[in-house]
Amino acid sequence: MTRIGCATDIDRLGTVLGVWAHPDDEAYLSGGLMALARDRGARVVCVTATRGELGTERPDVWPPARLAAARTHELAECLAILGVHEHHWLGHTDGRCSAVPPAQAVARLCDIIECVRPDTVLTFGPDGITGHADHRTVSAWTTAAFERAAPPGARLLYATFAERRAARWAPLNERLGIFPPGLPVLTPERLLAVDVELDAGTADRKVRALAAQRTQTAELMALVGLERFTAWVGDESFVDAATSRVEATTGAHAARATAGAAGSTRARAAADTATTSRAAAGTAHQGGEEPTTTAASA
Repeated sequence: MTRIGCATDIDRLGTVLGVWAHPDDEAYLSGGLMALARDRGARVVCVTATRGELGTERPDVWPPARLAAARTHELAECLAILGVHEHHWLGHTDGRCSAVPPAQAVARLCDIIECVRPDTVLTFGPDGITGHADHRTVSAWTTAAFERAAPPGARLLYATFAERRAARWAPLNERLGIFPPGLPVLTPERLLAVDVELDAGTADRKVRALAAQRTQTAELMALVGLERFTAWVGDESFVDAATSRVEATTGAHAARATAGAAGSTRARAAADTATTSRAAAGTAHQGGEEPTTTAASA
């Protein structure tokens, strides 16, 4: 595991490409990592699939066109705070990524990967963090494009939650109603590929970047309080996609062996669950809209 304890550890990541579904996904899940990488002079490129035009509980105040324009400006401000100056919009409709022909979406990402030649690609895992359908679709696109076009030695990292931090934040997450049943998927420390605990300066910078996306974060930050919000977003964790798939397969095989030995219907069900692993958890939530008052990705 690469534990990011100081800025020099970032150098191991090389050129970083992040692929996300909506404005603010990138900041919640990798804002600190991006800021640290840019401070070290690394190239960081961000890709956003949609403009997040459905991200409101008040469509009368924020009709899609108006919200899309606002979030476009907010993301530019956010990325500037993080020092990221390379950004690509994919131009898809919020909540409708699953309707995009996969071949078309993957080909576009292949073009970007071939141009950027990243050493590290960041995106959602198959669970989509919150189970959001757009998140899970973007994960599938990025995984397929990475497998087709990534340069030798590149790594694909899925954003995840470290298991050891779950107890601290479970009450707040439950209060905010961010996750449907079965989520978030928690990753034990032994499986983490990258783990970032932000220093105070970087955490403050990440919060300022998130605050720039005010249509999504202003109410939430006021509700939680600045100090607690800063602590809440103060770490970032990733699991290696290849390791994640191996663990899922190993778990499925172990469960099937148990099922065969015991003849247990329950064990056979566990095998099926292990096979789908993180993706199965994501199917619990199909919503295409992200509320203004909760974090879209954290």
